[in-house]
Amino acid sequence: MEYFFAGLVIVLVILIFANVRIVPQATEFVIEFLGKYKTTWGAGLHVKIPFLEKIAKRITLKEQVLDSPPQPVITKDNVTMQIDTVVYFKIFDAKLYTYGVVNPISALENLTATTLRNLVGELELDGTLTSRDTINAKMTAILDEATDQWGMKVNRVELKNIIPPAEIQNAMEKQMKAERERRETLLQAEGHKAAAITRAEGDKQAMILAAEGERDARIARAEGEAKAIFLKKKAEADGITAIKEAGADRAVLEIKRYEALVEMSNGTAAKLIVPTDAINMVSQNAIFTETTGLGDVTKEAPKPKPKPVEDPCCDK
Repeated sequence: MEYFFAGLVIVLVILIFANVRIVPQATEFVIEFLGKYKTTWGAGLHVKIPFLEKIAKRITLKEQVLDSPPQPVITKDNVTMQIDTVVYFKIFDAKLYTYGVVNPISALENLTATTLRNLVGELELDGTLTSRDTINAKMTAILDEATDQWGMKVNRVELKNIIPPAEIQNAMEKQMKAERERRETLLQAEGHKAAAITRAEGDKQAMILAAEGERDARIARAEGEAKAIFLKKKAEADGITAIKEAGADRAVLEIKRYEALVEMSNGTAAKLIVPTDAINMVSQNAIFTETTGLGDVTKEAPKPKPKPVEDPCCDK
């Protein structure tokens, strides 16, 4: 009898240890009691009732990645492209994930394919190639809403590759090449235009500076000549003042006037007659008036008139 109880205790201990479960972090166990959902175990130590409870499903709560293979998609302008997608999701409810749908991963993959076909079918080829962000955002919103009843949370969707047909790729390459050549030609034309404008502005500025330099030079020369004339006149005035201060009589002043007349009449066709008794002559007004015209310039001899040219047509 003692052996029976000892064996029973050993069996119970074995059963208890056999039904002890440790749930790791970021993992949940779905527990069924007699085939019916009972509870969900979180991370930690748990013991299940042998023969009555069982672990229906082990579920990870980490973010998962669903990489779908390339699939044919037809655009609005009837271009068939190969597009593959990457879906990032995680499970937030183990019970819904276990009992909400059969094979949730396959269901999510098929839902992704149909949603992608619907969205791309509304766009043309160029719009599809340039609207990755828009397609990603719309697919994320649609899949997230549809998978809530499956206990899944779709964080984001990315279009990994968009592969158009070979002839479309060749046409796009030619188009891009023509666009690059057009941009190159446009940039060269703009460069030549800017260079021509710069040269013209430089020539204009040079002409302006040259004109300003010539103007300044003329002003400087005019100022120098004016100053020289002023100094000359001032020297003459100072000389006359000195003569007056020296007490020169009227005769000396008259001689100075005659010297000025001599200098004024210095020319090729000029005559100057100075009487010997200049001092007595200048005292009389009539003689002074007569002497002031002595420096007149003689008139030039008239030029001979040209001989008339005979007209060979009419004079004969």
